[in-house]
Amino acid sequence: MALRELRRLRDKGAVVGIGTSDFGHTAGVDDTSRIAEALRNALDDAGLRKQDIDGMIVNLGPEVDRLPQLLGMEIDYAFGTWRHSRMSAGCIQLASMVVHAGLANYVVCISGNSSDSLRRVGGVQEGGGEAFRPGGGPHWEFPHFGMVHPGALAAMAFRRYVDFYGGRAENLGAVAVAQRKGASLNPIAVYKKPITMDDYVNARFVIEPLRLFDFSAIMNGMLCVIVTTPERAKNLRKPPIYISGMQGMRTGRKQVVFAMPGIGAGADDLYRYSPPKSQKVYDMAGVKREDVDIFYVHDSFSPEVIYGLEQFGFCPPGEALSWIQGGRIEIGGELPVNTNGGHLSEGTLGGWGQIVEAIRQLRAEAGQRQVQGAKVAQYAVGTYASVIFKNFRER
Repeated sequence: MALRELRRLRDKGAVVGIGTSDFGHTAGVDDTSRIAEALRNALDDAGLRKQDIDGMIVNLGPEVDRLPQLLGMEIDYAFGTWRHSRMSAGCIQLASMVVHAGLANYVVCISGNSSDSLRRVGGVQEGGGEAFRPGGGPHWEFPHFGMVHPGALAAMAFRRYVDFYGGRAENLGAVAVAQRKGASLNPIAVYKKPITMDDYVNARFVIEPLRLFDFSAIMNGMLCVIVTTPERAKNLRKPPIYISGMQGMRTGRKQVVFAMPGIGAGADDLYRYSPPKSQKVYDMAGVKREDVDIFYVHDSFSPEVIYGLEQFGFCPPGEALSWIQGGRIEIGGELPVNTNGGHLSEGTLGGWGQIVEAIRQLRAEAGQRQVQGAKVAQYAVGTYASVIFKNFRER
C-alpha cells in the first residue's frame, strides 16, 4: 500500500478520556458496577456527559448487547468482540476509524478483567472455553494431552526459543524486575513490592523454564477509553493524544499467540525469524523505531516482551535476552517498557492497562514513574497488532 494511502488515517482519532475502576482481588462487586465506575471516571477526565457518548466498542464478549441498557445509554454505533487481549489494539483502531468516518462522535472502548465471574477449571473457563474448541485452542492448548492452560504453550515456546537462539533463560528475569519497578511507583498496581534478580531466580518454577514472576497477575478491574476526532477534542478538558499509526493482527499457520514466529510452536517448521523491513504502524505514523519513547507490549507471560522487542525491530532476533540487561527497559533506561507494571504486576487487563498508561505518560500524568519528554508511545501485541500514540499532531 502506498504511503500516501496509509497516512490518510494518521491523527484522525484522538484519545480524550481514560478511566479505571478499583483494581485488585475485591469480591462481591459485579462487572457492570466496575464498568460504570470506569465510565464515570473517563467522562470526568474528558469533561463529557454520558449522553455525549454515541459509540461503544466492548472488548468483553456479548456484553455489548446489554451494557447500554444497564448503563442508561443510547448508542448509535456498537461493536463487540470477545474478551481477549489480541483484540485490544484493533478496538482502538476501529474507534479511530469510526469517528473519522462520522459514524459516531464519541466512542467509548470498554474492557478489563473479572476473575470473580470466571470459575476456572485447570485454567480454563468452566463450560467450555478456548481450549476446548475443535482442534484445540488459539494458544495451541491440547486438552487431550493435558495442556489446558496457555502457560503450557508459553513455557514450551520459550524453551524452544532458548534452544534455537541460545542465551540464558534466567536472563528473562530482567523483564519481571523492570516491570515491578514501574508497579512500585503505580498506586493502582496489584503487586507493588520491588523484586530483585535473586528473587526472580529463587522463585519456584510454574511450568519450566517459566517461574512465578513470569506469569500475569489475575485480578479484577475495568477500564474505559474515549475516542473522538481531533476537531472535537480541542474543546475538551484534557489535551488530546493522537492515534497516529495502526497495524492489524496477523493470523495464519506461522502466527501463534504467546510464541515467536518460526520457533515451531504449533508447527513442524523451525526457521530463523526476520522482522519486516517496513511495518505499517511506523509508516502510517511517520516515525521510526528510534522515535518511540516508551514501548508497551502485551505480557500475559514475560517472554512476550522478548518477542515484541524482536518482532518490531528494536533488537535483532535472538538477542533480546541480552539486550534487556542492565536496566535498559526500566524507567530511566534506553527504552522503558510497560512502565505501569504490565500484566505481570499491575494486573491482567487485556492490554488495556498498557494503553491507559501510554495516555497518562504522553499527558505527563504518570507521577513518579513519568518518562520525561515522552512524545511517542507504541502499544503492541505479539500477533503484530499495534498502535502508535503521539502527544502532538502532524501538520
